[in-house]
Amino acid sequence: MDKPHAWLEASIVCSGELAEAVAEVFSRYSPNGVVINSVTHYDSLGHEEIPTGDMQVIAYFPQDEQSEAIRHQLEEAIWHMSQIAPLDSIEYNLVLDQNWMEAWKTNYKPLKIGRNLIVLPAWVDPELAEGRIPIVISPDMAFGTGTHPSTQLCMLALEKYGVKEMDVIDIGTGSGILSIEAAKLGANHILGVDNDPDSIPSAIHNADLNGVGDRIIFEVGTHTDVLNREDEPKQAPRVIANILSPILAKMLSTGLADLVSPGGLLILGGVLEHQAQELADLTRSLGMTLRETLHQEDWVVLVLHKPAR
Repeated sequence: MDKPHAWLEASIVCSGELAEAVAEVFSRYSPNGVVINSVTHYDSLGHEEIPTGDMQVIAYFPQDEQSEAIRHQLEEAIWHMSQIAPLDSIEYNLVLDQNWMEAWKTNYKPLKIGRNLIVLPAWVDPELAEGRIPIVISPDMAFGTGTHPSTQLCMLALEKYGVKEMDVIDIGTGSGILSIEAAKLGANHILGVDNDPDSIPSAIHNADLNGVGDRIIFEVGTHTDVLNREDEPKQAPRVIANILSPILAKMLSTGLADLVSPGGLLILGGVLEHQAQELADLTRSLGMTLRETLHQEDWVVLVLHKPAR
């Protein structure tokens, strides 16, 4: 196939709740991944960018004979989604081939998280971390670049409760961002699993970019595969699952909590506010206690404690 002479940039601003669904639609047609950005405004008093709560979803499509058909399919899919929740229209911009990658890169910027963390795109010099712990991510996937509120909350929870000299299990690792953070914060051994085979090479690449590839094992699988592993770790004092609430509920009914060592913590992300109580009740029935609920926009992360024997 000939290399396109131009690319069509498609972008839409939506709520954090809808961002992943919109990104999934975009990713059906984008051969080079989808970026989800947090929309910010500049605070002149604090001299910093403040998140507004909205997300911008951006993708690039080859400008060729299929472009009009793709636009029609995108707009039809977004129209159907807008019947459920309000959505802006898609904005388009034509980008010449020699400039499209640079244009794509400008849409992904460093992101400060918590007291000491900063997520940097792979093309930014880590020395620009401003004294924070840099987590370098090559954002070649729609999810796991740190811009989603749920990912940020999971990162905050790991930073707050600590992982130093502990084992960590990361279920639904995606880009590997949470596993990489755990390694940067001093975890001993980290196991990251995902049921999407395409995510594993990306996670390995990101871990290598951060110099922690030798401390993280990435595998295709789910929590049940971890439970059935012949090698350690099968349990850990810190277990993270940043997925979606209905999937988390099914996983809890099939042994997710068994991955947590006695006295350890289970961090559950991908939960909307109206889903949190039902999930907390389910974990309580499994003998766990709710330590804290972290909030950002419509999303929450549950931090749960497993009692010691």
